Formats: sequence, C-alpha cells, structure tokens
Amino acid sequence: MTIFNVLTLIGGLAMFLYGMNVMGNGLEKLAGGKLEKIFERLTSNPIKAMLLGLSVTAVIQSSSATTVMLVGFVNAGIMKLHSAIGVIMGANIGTTVTAWILSLSGLNGDSFIINMLKPSSFSPILAIIGVAMLTFSKNDKKKDIASILVGFAVLMFGMDSMSGAVAPLKDVPEFAEVLLWFKNPILGVLAGALLTAIIQSSSASVGILQALSATGAITFGSALPIILGQNIGTCVTALLSSIGTSKNAKRVAVVHLYFNIIGTLLFLTVFYLLNAFIGFSFVDGVVGAKEIAIVHTIFNLSTSIILLPFIKVLEKLAYLTVKDKEGEENKNNIEEQFKLLDERFLQSPSFAVEKCRELTNRMGEIAKESIDMAMSICVDKYDKEKAEQIAANEAAVDLYEDRLGTYLVKLSSRDLSAKDSQSVSTILHVIGDFERISDHAMNMVSVAEEKQQKDLNFTSQATAEVKVMCSAVRDVLDIAMEAFEKHDLELATRVEPLEEVVDKIRTKLKNRHVKRLQTGECTIEMGFVFSDLLTNLERVSDHCSNIAVCLIQENDESFDVHEYVQMLKNSGEGFDGQVKRYSEKYALPAKEF
Repeated sequence: MTIFNVLTLIGGLAMFLYGMNVMGNGLEKLAGGKLEKIFERLTSNPIKAMLLGLSVTAVIQSSSATTVMLVGFVNAGIMKLHSAIGVIMGANIGTTVTAWILSLSGLNGDSFIINMLKPSSFSPILAIIGVAMLTFSKNDKKKDIASILVGFAVLMFGMDSMSGAVAPLKDVPEFAEVLLWFKNPILGVLAGALLTAIIQSSSASVGILQALSATGAITFGSALPIILGQNIGTCVTALLSSIGTSKNAKRVAVVHLYFNIIGTLLFLTVFYLLNAFIGFSFVDGVVGAKEIAIVHTIFNLSTSIILLPFIKVLEKLAYLTVKDKEGEENKNNIEEQFKLLDERFLQSPSFAVEKCRELTNRMGEIAKESIDMAMSICVDKYDKEKAEQIAANEAAVDLYEDRLGTYLVKLSSRDLSAKDSQSVSTILHVIGDFERISDHAMNMVSVAEEKQQKDLNFTSQATAEVKVMCSAVRDVLDIAMEAFEKHDLELATRVEPLEEVVDKIRTKLKNRHVKRLQTGECTIEMGFVFSDLLTNLERVSDHCSNIAVCLIQENDESFDVHEYVQMLKNSGEGFDGQVKRYSEKYALPAKEF
C-alpha cells in the first residue's frame, strides 16, 4: 500500500463525512423543524418513543445528532428524561440504516436490475439530477431534495474511494496480523470506540469497517467487538454536548453511554459463552459489508428490546451518577426560559426559529402587560407597586432583546432556507419593536409620577378622551401581537387602518387640549404631561404597525413598506371601510365647550 493509497483513503473518508453532512442537512431542512416538533409532543409511552427515535434517526442519518437534540430538549425543559431514554434506544436502531445502504455495494449478479441497485450505479444518476436541480431550480424544497441527492452521491463516492484505497491491503500479511489483535474483545471494543470518538459518527466508522471488509481480511471474530465499540464511541458527541447544561441534560448523555456499555457487555458475554460451549463455525469466517450491517442491526435491535423494560433502572442509574446537591432546587426565574435558546438547536435551524418565536411572544406579553399597567396609573389612580412592576418588566424585556438578538445573529450565520432567513429577519425587527413599546411604558410611568408628585389631574373631559385613545391603542397592540403569534396575515392587514385612527385621535385630542388652554380649563404644566402621554400612546401604535408590516414582508420578498401603506390608503372601500368602523368604535365623547 503506497502513500497515494493513504491519500486516497483520507480523501475518501473526507468525502464520505462531507456527503453524510450534506445529506443530513438537506433532510433536516426538508423536514422544516417538523421532526423536532414531534419530539416536543412525545408521550411517556416508551414504545412510541423508541419508534420515534428510530424514525427520526433513520431520516437524519445520525444517532449522535438525535441524542444531542435530546440533550437540548431536556436542558430546555421541553422533554422529560424518562421520555428521552426511549428515543435514545430507537436512535441506536435507526443509525443502522446507513450500514444497510452501504452494504448494497456488495450485491452480486449480472442482471441489469441487480447492477442498478448497486450504489456505484445509481449514485451518479442521483448526482446528475441533484446538480441539475441545484443549478436550475429556485424552489427551496427542490434545492433541499437536490442536496440530499448530491450528498448521498458524494457519500457513496467516498465509500468507493476508501474501498479502492484499502484493496491492496489484502496482499499485506502484516495487515492480517494486526486484525488478529482485535479478536481480543477488549482491544476490539477500544479500537471501535476510539475511531468513532475521533470522527464523531458511528455510521461513518461502520462505513470504514465495511470498506476494509472489501480486503477479505476481516473475520467475524475481529469485526464483532469493533462494531460494539463503535456504538460506545458515538456517545462522546452527546457527552461533550452536555457540558455546561442542566443535570437532567447531563443524565441524557449518561444514559446513552450506559445503554451502549451495558448492551455491549451483555452481547459479548452471551456470545462468547455460547461460543465456548457450542463453538460457532463462522467466527473465523470472512465478513463483508452485508454481514457487518446484519451484526450492527442485531446488536442495536436486541439491546433495545432487552433494555426497554428497564427504562426506570437506567433513569435511576443516571440519577445516581449525576446527583443533585442537597437542598438544590430549580430556580423559577427568567433565566429558565432562556434555556430554549440552546446552542444545540442551532443544528436544526427551523426548530431554533420556532423557539425564538415562542420567546418573542413571551417578550411581547410582558411589554403588553407593562402598557396596560402604565395606562392604568396614568389615567386612573397612581400605584407604586404597578410602577415598580413596569420597571421590572422593562429589565426583563431588555434581557429578552439581548439574549434573543445574540442567538438570532448566531442563527443567521447558519445555512438557512430562504423562509427561515426571512423569519430570523422578522423576529429581529419585532423584538426591537417590543423593546421600544416597553420603553414607552416606562416613559408613561414618568408621566404618572410627575402627575403624582405635582398633584396634577386631568379634567373629566380629558380623562374620558384619553381613555378612548387607550382603548384603541390596547386594541391595535392585541391585533398586532395575535397576528405575529398566529402568523395571521389577514389580522396583520387590520393594524394599519386602526393605527391611522389612533393618529387621528391624537390630532383631535391635541386640538381639544389647545381649546382647553385657551379657556383656562387646563394649565400649561398639565398640558406638557398630557402631550407626553399622547405621544407615547401614539408611538406604541406606530410600533404595532411596524410589527404588522414585518409579518407581511416575511411572506413577500418583493414587498415595499411605502408601497404597501400607499396601496392600503388607495385601496378604496376596503381600507376606508375599516377606518370608518374603527372611527365609530373609538368615537370621542362630545365636547363640553
């Protein structure tokens, strides 16, 4: 085996890993976060959990990715440890799909159908189709499908390159001698675990073993412990991912490790005991890619079935390993909510976007609560407790903006679909608007405090008028928030007409205020307070308009804000009709002068 064979082997491995990554990313984008949402709705039924783990891992082609996802879910409080264990078992079975696909290269026969079933035959066709779709298609879903096809073709080309590179080893006696070392179960398990830990993928390490099997020098006796060790090595990814997480999240990674260690010990013990008494004739027989896939599947399937009834035992073992400190309690504060912004979810952008939306909705609710309280203490009676709560809400909203903004910037640097990219842009704008709405609530607190300190009071007429404007602002805020939360474009189009009505109310109130100043009903000092209140209420309405515009823009790439507003105002009966209805709903009380 020459240096060029080694370079080809390394290059083949690089292509194999890259192809697997491209294919997995394509599948993830095509799923659009749906797989993760299924995890969220997972019940405590262990069989259903195992089937879900199997299905999801078979799709994304990585048990490590599934387990890392689980660590994130448990860390964020989305899933309980008990439910995650069943998914881990299913994930181990699902990862065997890759080995079966790779084993197709070993099909023998001269018929056209058998030859076409070989990856070396159909993968170039898939590559051509995939490249053509990537080149000429503008549709995101078609591009995702193309990525899957190209990724698979690159993966198979890498596999063929590795097989070709190691082929000369069959004539090297030293290679056969080295492989004999792995008949020792301990050395075999350690070798498999180390290889998988280095490349962070059991599917890839099994693929390497399948490529080496093409030399005809690997026996069943040496392959078995290596395969079992590969399952242990894949736990390293989840263990690394659990660093810095909650104790329950660490327990997920620990359960994954225990599951594979216990399974390996059971399998090896039973196999070697039976071999000692019965004497399996196939132990010294040569294995191929298909036999490796069979062993890989039997191990993971049998281990999952045997340990499925002992989920509670595995859970208890995890608790004994990762213990809670005496008197330690989970703090119920705002930091707990930010666990949804888990770094692991960045690997699943569509899901991460949904989590950001959830937190943005919570941020909006806090800002809305502040506005409601601010209206109350400005128009009705001043309440110190409410003022303090608004200040606390403002600090929380600022924290939301900081954490969400930082996370969304990280998310935007990922390979996002056009839809997810637009969603990230929308959320970034919306969190800015919610933060400004909260700021206006604080400004209104200053208005209320000035009224309180200087013992200023609005006239009964001014109070009645401001209450009308407050109701309109409260309505426009409710509509904008509901439109964002439900992604309802029809609701979003109702914001602009109401925002215009709020603007008109403000103008009318200012004119009426001038009249009161002229008649001496109101002082100039009171006038400044009144004007500040109206300005802040009107600005809240403006930010609601921004939210609605961003939501509509998210669904129309060619959207222009100025054109949209102009179009609405020129749309005639539709827009004018809504303005008229809102004007009637929020009609000002008759003047007393």
